[in-house]
Amino acid sequence: MFQLGKTIVSEELFEREFVCNLSACKGECCVDGTAGAPLEEGETKIMQDIYATVKPFLRPEGIAAIEAQGTSIIGEDGGFETPLVNGAECAYVIFDQDTALCGIEQAYNEGLIKWKKPVSCHLYPIRVREFSDFSAVNYHKWSICDDACSLGKELEVPVYKFVKEALVRKFGAAWYTELEQVAEEYKR
Repeated sequence: MFQLGKTIVSEELFEREFVCNLSACKGECCVDGTAGAPLEEGETKIMQDIYATVKPFLRPEGIAAIEAQGTSIIGEDGGFETPLVNGAECAYVIFDQDTALCGIEQAYNEGLIKWKKPVSCHLYPIRVREFSDFSAVNYHKWSICDDACSLGKELEVPVYKFVKEALVRKFGAAWYTELEQVAEEYKR
């Protein structure tokens, strides 16, 4: 672990390799698990504001879950998260044949909203845990992403490079530039 500004960062971001492989995993991270995607408090307002625009992209069961539970919920750990459909997939998930995609991101890709998706989704496989004085930035290993690890290794793409856009979104360009410098020193 090393400190970068007000973050404590795991070296696994440099050591592990990762490139999402949707053709292999079919977006399983959006449908597996027991909780919705983690949300920052400010994102809950965004979810409310964009819902009417995103709704036409969603499946009927996703709409029903959102309208019954809300655009975001408080999870068992006390944090905000996306609601689930019958305790399973994210309410915002859509399917392109057998591949899970994000309805929010679809609206973004079509230029209808300016917010891509929750930052926790954008950052994956990185998870950020907020503490009072710092943020912990860690790699999260999940067996459903084994194909992404294999593809990342084949393409030689470390985790921090794969999620560059999301890290810049979360921490800023200057922070990411410092991270790159630490990565270069780490490789030596």
